[in-house]
Amino acid sequence: MTTQREIAASLGLPVHPPKVELFDVEAGTNTDPKSIIRDVDEYRRAPFGLYLRRGMPDHPKLRALQSWLLPEHDLRITRWEHRPGFADGWDYYVDIARVEPGPRRWRTEDHYLDLLVADGREARLIDVDEFLLAVRAELLDERTAERAMRAACTALEGLARHGHRLDDWLRELGIELTWSGQSDHDPAVRPALVPPNR
Repeated sequence: MTTQREIAASLGLPVHPPKVELFDVEAGTNTDPKSIIRDVDEYRRAPFGLYLRRGMPDHPKLRALQSWLLPEHDLRITRWEHRPGFADGWDYYVDIARVEPGPRRWRTEDHYLDLLVADGREARLIDVDEFLLAVRAELLDERTAERAMRAACTALEGLARHGHRLDDWLRELGIELTWSGQSDHDPAVRPALVPPNR
């Protein structure tokens, strides 16, 4: 299977092109950046975005993922459900991405920058090196790069202002995220969820 890095190498690029994903709400599928079509267990629309959950039955370390796509804020917020013994200390993985909603199909274009969030403890900006390489290779134009950096800085500032509590920051924006398996009496209790081998 060809990876994004292999594609970049074959084109002589220092980093992979922006990853694009499709979310076909009507068909109940998610097409990943390698054009693999996967069934989605649940799609749910909200005024501020789109929720999805899909299992990962063949993955050795992950059972499932849950994501919220937030077009107004250029964010995809993910909780990874690990198999026993593979969790680490992070609660959310936040992709900086252009999110394009549609009546039937949504599309995301990843803009390299990501945040790791340990809820109530820490938020860390990662993949800045990939972002800078992509800008230098002109895989992102100046306007897109600035928009991505602004989205990342806005998220970091909002999280810091709210003690790195993601829900508190998003509530300030009028966004209330709900997740499959979330406890009604204690929504802050979450397993540690970040993709392995980052």
